[in-house]
Amino acid sequence: MCLAVPAQVRDIEDGMARCAIHGGQNSIRASLMLLDEYVTSGDYVLIHAGFALRRLDRSEALKTMDLMQEMAGQDADSLTWGRQD
Repeated sequence: MCLAVPAQVRDIEDGMARCAIHGGQNSIRASLMLLDEYVTSGDYVLIHAGFALRRLDRSEALKTMDLMQEMAGQDADSLTWGRQD
């Protein structure tokens, strides 16, 4: 099964975004070439296989992170995905 994860864009250089996941403990790079909308630092994106698939509004991203925590059987303190309240 494939899974796309929400992440917060930290910075962008040459069409690649460095994004925070797991509460900023980890970062990944994702290509922005498939997006049909502009993103900037601080925005949330949905990432799969190294590509940002679409921009998410903050509330949608946080809701998705909460659902992923619930599916993983983790409480809010042990797994934060990309959430940084």
